[in-house]
Amino acid sequence: MDHLTTVRAFVGKHVQGIELGDDQDIFATAGVSSLFAVQLVVWVEKTFGISVAPADLDIDNFRTVREVARFVAERGLMA
Repeated sequence: MDHLTTVRAFVGKHVQGIELGDDQDIFATAGVSSLFAVQLVVWVEKTFGISVAPADLDIDNFRTVREVARFVAERGLMA
């Protein structure tokens, strides 16, 4: 499974009942809370075995499914 598909599946479980495109703002469109942002970061670290540094905690890295997948791919290359 590629990063995009994996991220899409995780986000889809948390925004049930909403069709969320890969480029749609998860936080504006899906009505998720700031708690979900924390869950997303922890999930990214555990699932992909990467560290999310304080400097990486920019909402733009986690705003859309595609941006999360891009972030994971970039950090995976750096590891």
